[in-house]
Amino acid sequence: MCGIVAYNGVNDALPVIIKGLKRLEYRGYDSAGLVLQNNNGSLDVFKKKGKVADLEKLLGDIRIASTLGIGHTRWATHGKPNDTNAHPHVSGNRRLSLVHNGIIENYAPLKLALQKLGHEFESDTDTEVLIHLIEEVQKRDRLSLIEAVRVALTKVVGAYAIVVMDIRQPDVLVAARKSSPLVIGVGNNEFIIASDATPIIEYTKKVVYLKDDELAVITKNDLQLLSMENQEMPLSIQEIEMELERIEKGGYDYFMMKEIHEQPVTVRDSMLGRVNAAEGWAKLGGMEDHINRIISANRITMVGCGTSWHSALIGEYLIERLARIPVEVEYASEFRYRNPVINNGDIVMAISQSGETADTMAALKSAKEMGAFTYGIVNVVGSSIARLADAGSYIHAGPEIGVASTKAFTGQVSILTILALQLAHRKGTISESRFRELLIEFEQIPEKIKKVLESDQQIRYIAEELKEANNALYLGRGKNFPVALEGALKLKEISYIHAEGYPAAEMKHGPIALIDENMPIILIATNQDAYEKIVSNVQEVKARGGKVIAIVTEGEKTITEIADYAIHIPATADVFSPLLSVIPLQLLSYYVAVLRGCDVDQPRNLAKSVTVE
Repeated sequence: MCGIVAYNGVNDALPVIIKGLKRLEYRGYDSAGLVLQNNNGSLDVFKKKGKVADLEKLLGDIRIASTLGIGHTRWATHGKPNDTNAHPHVSGNRRLSLVHNGIIENYAPLKLALQKLGHEFESDTDTEVLIHLIEEVQKRDRLSLIEAVRVALTKVVGAYAIVVMDIRQPDVLVAARKSSPLVIGVGNNEFIIASDATPIIEYTKKVVYLKDDELAVITKNDLQLLSMENQEMPLSIQEIEMELERIEKGGYDYFMMKEIHEQPVTVRDSMLGRVNAAEGWAKLGGMEDHINRIISANRITMVGCGTSWHSALIGEYLIERLARIPVEVEYASEFRYRNPVINNGDIVMAISQSGETADTMAALKSAKEMGAFTYGIVNVVGSSIARLADAGSYIHAGPEIGVASTKAFTGQVSILTILALQLAHRKGTISESRFRELLIEFEQIPEKIKKVLESDQQIRYIAEELKEANNALYLGRGKNFPVALEGALKLKEISYIHAEGYPAAEMKHGPIALIDENMPIILIATNQDAYEKIVSNVQEVKARGGKVIAIVTEGEKTITEIADYAIHIPATADVFSPLLSVIPLQLLSYYVAVLRGCDVDQPRNLAKSVTVE
């Protein structure tokens, strides 16, 4: 949640910050603000409720000659979205300013103590408490900015990524992180600090990933890392592979549509160097050194949130069916709070697009403490989960800017598919001939996704029928049940239509009471097994006046004739069908949202990376 951009260098800070905030707006768009240190030795603060475009309107033609500044785009936690609660926040003496991503959990007692010392607060945020705390520590102990920040953070409970500036040290920025991401771009006599690499890559590909409990002291030509104990830390400069065009819309109206259409490429990229049907092998590099340990595990536990939890459910189906290893799937947000039974040597896999999801990180840390071997499946290189896990795999989907995840989902499912095939082959739970058949079919999935995307106009037409709906029910059996959950989530996220996903066999145990002529039913009906039972589900819905939109395999006739609308997808092996059947659901949710006038890329109340619990 929230996006941070800061600049310290020899160039004009304002355009760098504004452009960076636009690229980070998927992290939060309730309000935006920035502060620049001007030549008069004071702070120029601009804050506005709404999006970065509203901040730009506030700035108008104002141009401030400043080479030092910090900016923020907010996803509200403490305090309503308004101008006052927007970041940056300043100290009572107007000398310090701070931007913050995270939550200060003990802000209330800190605020009370500071008020007793005479501090007055303007906002309802936890962040303003932190800048007043730094001010108090600095004044009381006569400390430099870095020392004041370091001491103040020892009194803080919670998660944070912060950047702080002080008008009395006009060439210095101080940054720190704990459980929230922060990246420092290293340029020529300039540094760009951001929540992720997207604001940085235009200026440099050299970055430093700040670690938990590290502080950075940044001048125009120097970067120093310190521990919370004030010990100098080694500087590890890495090179990012992200290309600038990957974070542009490329002619599409929304990032989400671009990312839907990128899936043939991203699924193929997830296979590169990992699947070879001609030679007859499938392997994840991160898995290879630990394969025996995983094969012999009593069980695998997968943790994730939202879309990642849905991909984990498909992973459960794949691994149990192909490799015959028991799998449990847990909401990461519930995992550590229910005192789970994890034994030494158990396998815990964490799935997260950003690699920064706070609940998933907390679950992973808890599992490690209980002695589990941990494995991360993430998209963002160098992310916290990637560094925390004992081993792992990247999905290589490239930057995903649209808040509603699309290509990251199919990327995650692709990695889980490779993992299941690798385990099954090594364990001998499928024959060599079956293994090779599956590899050949798997390599054809990107081309089959392209074919599904050709249904674009038919799906847009169907969306016209759905746009006025207040509710929708998604049904699927087996591995298509998680696809139903994912389809319902997409519709909820971006069109604000209430939707639920259910196992089709459970329809008669409650949801059937909701069905009438106003309730659209979206049925994923590609199953090769239990086909007759799915036909029965369709007939039960139609008998009650429900409107059926069915996802079926090419050549299917019975459901096609009964349903109001049928979207045909290419035939494939049953285990791969989620990679195809989810595509029409993504397109359907997109077109319904557009027809309802919703902001597809930035749906209300949501942010891309959930870095707070």
